[in-house]
Amino acid sequence: MILSIVIINYNVKHFLEQCLLTVEKALKDIESEIIVVDNNSRDHSLVYLEPYFPEIKFVSNKENIGFAKACNQGMALSSGQYILFLNPDCLIPEDSLGTCLRFFNNHRDAGAIGIRMLDGHGFFLKESKRAFPSPITSFFKLMGFARLFPHSKIFARYHLGHLDADSNQVVDVLAGAFMMVRRDVLETTGGFDEIFFMYGEDVDLSYRIQKAGFKNYYLAETEVIHFKGESTKKGSLNYVRMFYNAMRIFVKKHYGGSKAGVFNFFIHFAILLRAGLATVNRFLRWLGLPLIDAILILFSFIAVKKLWTNVVRVDIDYPEGLLWIAFPAFTALYLLTSYYAGLYDKFYKRSELVSSLLIATLVLLSSYSLLPEAFRFSRGIVLFGALLAFVLLSFLRWFLIANGYIIRVQESGHPEVLVVGSFSEYEQVLELLANTDRREKVLGRVAVIKGDATGIGSWHTIGKLFPSVPAKEIIFCIGHMTIREIMHVLPQIPAHVRIKYHVAGSRSIVGSDSQNISGESLSLENEYKISSPYNQRLKRLIDGFTALIFLFSFPFHIIFHKKRWNFLRNCIAVLIGYKTWVGYTVSNNRLPALRPSVIGSNGVPHTQQQPLPAESLQKIDEWYTRNYEPIKDLKLIVQHYTELGG
Repeated sequence: MILSIVIINYNVKHFLEQCLLTVEKALKDIESEIIVVDNNSRDHSLVYLEPYFPEIKFVSNKENIGFAKACNQGMALSSGQYILFLNPDCLIPEDSLGTCLRFFNNHRDAGAIGIRMLDGHGFFLKESKRAFPSPITSFFKLMGFARLFPHSKIFARYHLGHLDADSNQVVDVLAGAFMMVRRDVLETTGGFDEIFFMYGEDVDLSYRIQKAGFKNYYLAETEVIHFKGESTKKGSLNYVRMFYNAMRIFVKKHYGGSKAGVFNFFIHFAILLRAGLATVNRFLRWLGLPLIDAILILFSFIAVKKLWTNVVRVDIDYPEGLLWIAFPAFTALYLLTSYYAGLYDKFYKRSELVSSLLIATLVLLSSYSLLPEAFRFSRGIVLFGALLAFVLLSFLRWFLIANGYIIRVQESGHPEVLVVGSFSEYEQVLELLANTDRREKVLGRVAVIKGDATGIGSWHTIGKLFPSVPAKEIIFCIGHMTIREIMHVLPQIPAHVRIKYHVAGSRSIVGSDSQNISGESLSLENEYKISSPYNQRLKRLIDGFTALIFLFSFPFHIIFHKKRWNFLRNCIAVLIGYKTWVGYTVSNNRLPALRPSVIGSNGVPHTQQQPLPAESLQKIDEWYTRNYEPIKDLKLIVQHYTELGG
């Protein structure tokens, strides 16, 4: 056996699917094996993939044992002369693996090889080549000197910025995302150190390879697309803690004396600083934006009230209670409708801002007559206050989009997606897009076969289609067009255009717009309406609202429920999110995950024997998830009210 490929998977099944298909093509004419170790993924990765990859060896762990330990587990099952440790969020060009093996044959001093890594947009990833961490190197990186002087041998040493990224180099550290190592070298060094759960294990192994007398080579002559950010969300506090803790372990293991003490000081300083920045960023994204929205809305109504009483209706003096009750109530109503409209989702749509303000305004106007006399005020204040709030909130969203804090999804009626592929690949993509709730429309197809005049252009000159073609997204089909050819044209794509990939024969489309946020995958699974964030929120709203009503009126329900105390426990469990009222009748790993339920999608409690065979129940669950409507849950709760104590 020449080459063994070990891939560690954790909840990225669609990226792994694309990866495996490209790896299989790159392994043509190479005696090889592929071993996938799954670290207890919750997305049913193995159920999804195993039937379609019968030649691949899949290993299922009952818990997440960490990257280093899982790599050693896969290595123990391998038999190749060379072992490639590969991240699942990578696309391998057709000639990359052969290039690496030939380099090994021509360089007997090579212990391990890493290659040039590009992100999904074709930009070079600096971690393709790195130096060993040291106090001064880490300090310069931490304080931003490496960014200010990216090619300095002193300030940018962490990513070896002084070395030419376009030529082969001997380096200190290779990235664990793509690390090919000789088996005899791994037997000498002992593989990955399992004290590292995640991060640092590649630095440690690179260090021990050098200590054993071998060299680590960075190959610029071949590349890999790495959707950096898939396996880990790099803006999280958990990432900061795990990354710098790994550096601390490395220093303690390999450095001694005062050097380790100085380094540990910088590490703790870095953890505090990065944790603070991560906290601020998380606050802005998840709590800060609604808070800023609330402040702007309150300001809008206070400003309009002042203008109204000083210019329009100077004869009326509205009570102070207006400020402390009516305006905050409107603000709270707006935030609630905004959440359920999806305004605080990952991608921003202007229609969600409009609908949120419109619904909140209409509700407030319709409830005007219900307000106490002392708190009634002019409807003009509501209308003009809402209008001013819309202007201010729109400006805020424009500012956040311009600075990269949020991503806007275009909602124009014009087509905005280009598909680069053959006609059959184009039809596959259309099928995938048709089964999702995405609003983008496909503009057309860019031809990839010589002599094909049916496309709106050719892949060789795709850059000339901009800006005349209003495309906001491109989907590259990997099949007739190779990954190498795609890499060649990526520099022609404008930076604002999102890029996704579909490997011919796969059931998904993947892409990542940033190294700091999770990527996006589209698949036939998206046809399950219950999977949409909007329906998930409404399902949770129905659960919480009905459970709350049942709890407030519990004395009344004692009369109708024989299992009244079970009913009470179920109400509490549903309210806190431990259970849902309506779920699956039978366990099925192929369907989207739901909380444990009180009754099945057919209305029968799980404490009773189901009247139908398992095959029929599975079809009922399939229909429930595929055609989910929130009102269906409400109807089942009402119809089977007496069974909710099951």
